[in-house]
Amino acid sequence: MMLASITALALCAPAAAQDPELPAATPVVKTDTGSVQGLEQGGIDAFLGVRYAAPPLGDLRFQPPEKPAAWEGVADATGYGAPCMQLYSASGPTESEMTRRIQAIFPTSTEAKMDNEDCLFLNVWTSAADDGGKRPVMVWFHGGGYAYGSGNWPAYNGRNLAEKGDVVVVTVNHRLNAFGYLNLAEKFGEEFAASGNVGNLDLVRSLEWVRDNIAAFGGDPENVTIMGESGGGSKVSHLMAMPAADGLFDKAVIQSGPGVTSGKPAEAADYADKILDTAGVETLQGLRNMRSDEIVEAVRKATRAGSAMGRGPQFGPIADGTIVPRDPFLPAAPEQSREIPVLIGYNKDEMTLFMAAQPWFGRLTEDTLTAMTGAMGEQAVAAVAAYRARYPDYSPTHLAAIAMGARFVRGTYLLADQQAKTASAPVYVYRLTWETPIGGGMLRTPHTLDIPLMFDNAAESAALVGTGEDAQTMADMMSDAWIAFARTGTPSSALLPEWKAYTPASRNVMELDVEPQLVDDPEKDIRELPSEL
Repeated sequence: MMLASITALALCAPAAAQDPELPAATPVVKTDTGSVQGLEQGGIDAFLGVRYAAPPLGDLRFQPPEKPAAWEGVADATGYGAPCMQLYSASGPTESEMTRRIQAIFPTSTEAKMDNEDCLFLNVWTSAADDGGKRPVMVWFHGGGYAYGSGNWPAYNGRNLAEKGDVVVVTVNHRLNAFGYLNLAEKFGEEFAASGNVGNLDLVRSLEWVRDNIAAFGGDPENVTIMGESGGGSKVSHLMAMPAADGLFDKAVIQSGPGVTSGKPAEAADYADKILDTAGVETLQGLRNMRSDEIVEAVRKATRAGSAMGRGPQFGPIADGTIVPRDPFLPAAPEQSREIPVLIGYNKDEMTLFMAAQPWFGRLTEDTLTAMTGAMGEQAVAAVAAYRARYPDYSPTHLAAIAMGARFVRGTYLLADQQAKTASAPVYVYRLTWETPIGGGMLRTPHTLDIPLMFDNAAESAALVGTGEDAQTMADMMSDAWIAFARTGTPSSALLPEWKAYTPASRNVMELDVEPQLVDDPEKDIRELPSEL
């Protein structure tokens, strides 16, 4: 929202000085397209909903992002910008009491109530927007695959990280699902050559905004770390291989989301055709006339259940030979990122977060586990056997869940190996093994558990991490390490042993627990399973 002035906020400032419960206005910051002003969050300047690209509407739908038009006066940066249209399905996480609590920090269903095609906004947290400082910049790309999510989720709030590390934190919204990754090039020609990758080009545009403007917020444009979890980790992986992103960041963090390969243009074009056929759209004008909710509905009808778990067509960047020249880490790591230090890792029991929705969770017997893994193939059987030997106390349910997460393990080590083989910069690998106590410990170390810990948001994320002292110990440890990596390129903390780099010859992995330890190749048997798993 553009305001002629922000007088109301300015009038709040004297009152805030007397009543600490009332937020004070931030300084006015001038960007390359206009001025913005936000509100303080506990002494940290927060600028929310800052537009970094023009609204991708009308003729800009399915097109690369453009710089926003300049504005007069001061833009209101006191509230989040809209997330992209969401494809979150209620058939995902279970609607249990525990899940409803977790959704307070990952509010997927709430996002779907406020989504919009006009979604190219970012958020900035800084300890001092007007002091000319040169703080490390930590840019976060959200999870949710390429289907849903936003940088607005409470678990991603950058206030605590900005205060603790004296860093500048940025979170980003961008185009998702059909709006960011619908490959229309074959159907509608060269004008839509970029359509299958515009969601990732939005991320590039956000980094260009950081380069051009972050100094005005007290950040150092020469020291930018990009970070992401799950789908966000895949986004980081792809940015390492996109020529348009070359030179826009200095370090990369990939959490539970190694992006080793990309989608294939022909398959993406076929999926786009199915969506348009479902919608009854045959012409370009018909596509342009479609409402955004009609596009979402067409995607739902054209996509069979289970696709989100890798059993059908999915949205994501495609290796088109230009924007994404090839698979990011096959047959080798990207040459352009050889000087980029990488921090990469995964959580011990990734899939419990997803499997907890299944009616069999907590009820599997040895016989049903054998039948289930047998139907999945020899690799699944081998994974269960390996984990059974490592965790003899695991129930059949937890053996099934951890075995299903082997793809996170294998992808992490494959990417780390590929990068370490050719890079001049170091690679650091972690494995989060600390178990959350929520739900009686049923989730163990699930997908997303790392997020509130490295963001130092344990107290605010008790729904996921619990309320014990151990959660804050883990948050202290991990946020220290992430901040150190952003500052120097080496993750370190007084709470950690020396973190040595990972190489194919010496596979050092930091196991993150209340008593952390550096171990050698802790899941060698899983890492070496055939690629079909």
